[in-house]
Amino acid sequence: MKKVELLIIDPQEDFCNPSGSLFVPGADSDMSRLAKMVKRLSGKLDDIHVTLDSHHYVDVAHPIFWKDSNGNHPSPFTIISASDVESGRWTTTMPSLYKRMLDYVRQLETNKRYPLCIWPPHCLIGSKGYGVVPELFDSLVEWENNNFALVDYVTKGSNIYTEHYSAIQADVPDPVDPSTQINTDLIQTLMKADIIAVAGEAGSHCVKHTLLDIANNFGDDSYVQKIVLLTDAFSPVPGFESEQDSFLKEMTQRGAQTSTTVDFLA
Repeated sequence: MKKVELLIIDPQEDFCNPSGSLFVPGADSDMSRLAKMVKRLSGKLDDIHVTLDSHHYVDVAHPIFWKDSNGNHPSPFTIISASDVESGRWTTTMPSLYKRMLDYVRQLETNKRYPLCIWPPHCLIGSKGYGVVPELFDSLVEWENNNFALVDYVTKGSNIYTEHYSAIQADVPDPVDPSTQINTDLIQTLMKADIIAVAGEAGSHCVKHTLLDIANNFGDDSYVQKIVLLTDAFSPVPGFESEQDSFLKEMTQRGAQTSTTVDFLA
């Protein structure tokens, strides 16, 4: 029997509910289709991993963290570059954090991940928007009940000094915070699977970076061939469609497969 694992990235209310603070258009339908697949394949899924974006209101990528010379916080979707901080266009709300965060935005430009984007406060720990969308959550509980199993919930993002799109590591790992460093447990668990189905939000950001980090940390693209991207169960943030497209192209070139929630293991 092949060992089948399902990895679901950030299926949370703030991303997947039209009333969420950072709704990804199409995510509600994505998660509805995924919920139906989990019900259909309940006995065939050996393990399910669910990542949860987990933020505080005070966060490097939320408006409160930054201000301009007039004391105004940046609007959501503002991009803050190293030159913006160096020139004084944007500075940290808390002056004591200036040197640390100047170094942070410089590191973002060096490692060529995303530049610092200011997002609406989202997935705040303990908030309604933090929870898994109900239809999918019900399917996950049903899977636990039917199989006397535990969904593996993986949190990410609670360190306020670094973005954490990827469930594998933060954009700039904090050397004193293990939760921002490479999640070797998840990598090693997935390496033991025969099939790794992947869904979640958003395809242009957290799904993209999680999967690229998984593939890169596998160390051998033969493992990448285990990955099946469920293309009807993730969507891009508007304006970042090309990021999702390039991610899909790279993953398939490296050996990953694609399927849909209807066709997977049908």
